[in-house]
Amino acid sequence: MSKTILPTRWNAAGSRRAEGLYDPAFEHDSCGVGFIARLDAKPDHQIVADGVKILINLEHRGAIGGDKGTGDGAGLLFKLPDTFFRTIEHELGFSIPPEGDYAVGMIFMPQDAALRNDCISAFEKAAKSEGTRVLGWRAVPVQSDHLGELARRTQPRIEQIFLGRGTIPQEHFERKLLVIRRVIEKEVNSWQGVDTGQFYVVTLSSQIITYKGLITGTQLPIFYPDITNINFKTPFTLVHQRYSTNTLPTWRLAQPFRLLAHNGEINTLRGNINRMRAREARIQSPLFGKDIEKIKPILIETGSDSAIFDNALELLVRAGRSLPHCMMMMIPEAYGPKVRMSMDKQAFYEYHSALMEPWDGPAAVAFTDGRYIGATLDRNGLRPARYTITKDGRVVMASETGVLDFEPENILRRGRLQAGKMFLVDLEQNRIVPDNEIKAKISRQRPYRRWVKVNHVELRGLFAPARVPRLEPLQLRRLQHAFNYTDEELKIILAPMATNGQEPVGSMGNDAALAVLSERPQLLFGYFKQLFAQVTNPPIDPLREELVMSLESFVGREKNFLEETPEHYRGLKLQHPVLTPSDLARIRQSEYTTIKTTEIDILFSATGGGKEMETALDTIFEQAKSAILEGSTIIILTDRNLAKERAPIPVMLAAAGLHHYLIKEGLRNLAGIILETGEVREVMHFALLIAYGADAICPY
Repeated sequence: MSKTILPTRWNAAGSRRAEGLYDPAFEHDSCGVGFIARLDAKPDHQIVADGVKILINLEHRGAIGGDKGTGDGAGLLFKLPDTFFRTIEHELGFSIPPEGDYAVGMIFMPQDAALRNDCISAFEKAAKSEGTRVLGWRAVPVQSDHLGELARRTQPRIEQIFLGRGTIPQEHFERKLLVIRRVIEKEVNSWQGVDTGQFYVVTLSSQIITYKGLITGTQLPIFYPDITNINFKTPFTLVHQRYSTNTLPTWRLAQPFRLLAHNGEINTLRGNINRMRAREARIQSPLFGKDIEKIKPILIETGSDSAIFDNALELLVRAGRSLPHCMMMMIPEAYGPKVRMSMDKQAFYEYHSALMEPWDGPAAVAFTDGRYIGATLDRNGLRPARYTITKDGRVVMASETGVLDFEPENILRRGRLQAGKMFLVDLEQNRIVPDNEIKAKISRQRPYRRWVKVNHVELRGLFAPARVPRLEPLQLRRLQHAFNYTDEELKIILAPMATNGQEPVGSMGNDAALAVLSERPQLLFGYFKQLFAQVTNPPIDPLREELVMSLESFVGREKNFLEETPEHYRGLKLQHPVLTPSDLARIRQSEYTTIKTTEIDILFSATGGGKEMETALDTIFEQAKSAILEGSTIIILTDRNLAKERAPIPVMLAAAGLHHYLIKEGLRNLAGIILETGEVREVMHFALLIAYGADAICPY
């Protein structure tokens, strides 16, 4: 294998490595998206040309680098242009099988020739081992003279690989192509001592293909002469113009990805990633079989938030759900007792909320799998999406109206996508499917209403204890000393909360020393600061926006989220994650078979040091593991039994440590974590505990 000298900060693809305070995991972006499609689904080069026009007209929503020639990224996703590839078949040197029996991979390759040959060999080996036929390769013609300096310097070599379906059933072909892609990605990423940063599988599919790059909309048709060929025909074009608000643009982060183009940001990304990682150990799929292990890890965390969203969406689709179904799961509309909605659709969202958390944030997402093409908005409607339908059967959706010019007499209907709604074109049925129709059909494909009704368990439905003992004044004073409460906290923080039932409001300034610089003992919570939304999100909370915000959650054992059974609506539903001592007593005394609790003290020797605390934590983790394997569905970590000889472990350390220990052991989704602690006293403390793995907190 060839060797190259690795740069210290940047790889060959132009991606910066994590260093100091910079971490690519914190990157987000905001963009322009859209699509154009023919309702009759007939391939047409004019649809390609119109897609280019839309991209150019959305160029002001993108950005250009300091070299005045490098765009933040632009791309077009097409139905695989079968006619085009057949017209150049004589140039390829091999025969192309019938449509649907072959796939084309769009591959970014290293410019280093020796390393590129290694990638080609590894790709062919992976493809053959999975049962496909390698038909051949094609060097994609490009014109890069007009690109900016950064784009040229990091430009990969772009190749296309053609794979025959072989003996793989056609209905499993796309699934097998995903397996091949993940196998080769993991193989190349495992190579040591070489810079493989430019290697990237843009798309590998028998249905779609993406042409994208670190370019602007105007540059794209010049850079890729393929798409200006009159024989390059498609029934639809998905469009994306990237604006990197606080990211470093690279070739691979340009969109569209494999199934979608995304304008917005995923504010819950870190939680989504952790939850998906926790599920991986237990996911199974009869459609993937043993191949499910080959595609793990499911999420490629070095990608942008949009790329990671695409990873999760691709798994759900390939595991058997329809694309609209998956979009309803990942970006649900607002639902609840105050929202006017059919009972079937309400039950659908309720059921799936127990399977998987939403990927929340301002979002306008355009998506396609070759059959469906459509768009959806987040439930707050924080990104624009406008559509135009013409009398001659064209449908245009984009981040703004006017991206294409139409004669007024040719316009059948115009409108804008509403918050939480879906705009869907079915290219097999050759029609636009209304939001209420597609969601009603999906909501009734299984008896979700009956499943929710039969398995519904709420806190108020549990047996209420006769009496919960109150803390005596002397005992309360001792606990306040043990947890280092101050007079200032009691008067300024706790008293207003107890009196008014709301978080105390103070001045804008805070002259207290940072915890890391303070000479006084500090709670572990004090070393953390709030991470605010990074782009253009308005402040929202469940009090002022109760129709679109919720604190509801489920505690208990999760099942494989790639399947759907009555038992998947699991565990105990909480209206919010803060429990009273009476609430916790209800849970402890529950006789439901799905609620089995185990209580573990989070204490260590009061005369010990860091080593004793570490040993105590290891013991706690082992106790939790044993309890879960014996059937417990809720682990209660408590510091209530503290004594002179036994001091409490910082509850955040215990909760986060157990959370990640169980993820590593593949057990996290088999039990909920409830904290019973006297340490928390501020709203931010609760937020931190939830963020770092707790499901609910009882501040006794």
